[in-house]
Amino acid sequence: MHAGPEEAGRPPSMSSHDAAPPAAPSRNPCCLCWCCCCSCSWNEERRRAWRASRDNKLQPLPSCEACATPSPEEVRSWAQSFDKLMHSPAGRGVFREFLRTEYSEENMLFWLACEELKAEANQHVVDEKARLIYEDYVSILSPKEVSLDSRVREGINKKMQEPSAHTFDDAQLQIYTLMHRDSYPRFLSSPTYRALLLRGSSQSSHEA
Repeated sequence: MHAGPEEAGRPPSMSSHDAAPPAAPSRNPCCLCWCCCCSCSWNEERRRAWRASRDNKLQPLPSCEACATPSPEEVRSWAQSFDKLMHSPAGRGVFREFLRTEYSEENMLFWLACEELKAEANQHVVDEKARLIYEDYVSILSPKEVSLDSRVREGINKKMQEPSAHTFDDAQLQIYTLMHRDSYPRFLSSPTYRALLLRGSSQSSHEA
């Protein structure tokens, strides 16, 4: 197969097996819509290589969240509202670990990926990240698919024709609400959170 215009413009250090798919889903002439079955633009070998190369982009916790040590006051504040928990880097890290025990870590991963996307200004990078988010968390073929209603899914499929930093805003809000209503109350009564509270109380008593 001869290289097309998109492939010709790739950096020379990237081989045909490592290169990403075309920058924007809407540029694929053989697809009328962007959906989970739209994989005709690259073969399985290239797809596997691309998935392997991107695993480090969205999943790991940022170092500030993985290493942050919350104060007793901060830990107690997480029980005041879900917003306070999610605005705390340490809180997000602890909550993500809790979600992992409930096999729903993909909800936090999706939310974090959407936050990263909204902070991106480069359209080429937006196209790439939007496609990664779709394949990882929206596609029904993904093992990390998040729970979205049909209205939100339909809206995403339309927006993926011309991705923007806000393509997943409705979906992100829906997953945020799901975590708030479903997982957050269980987190507050979990051994993980209770242990943090006890540790904070013990630390405060020693300092007194």
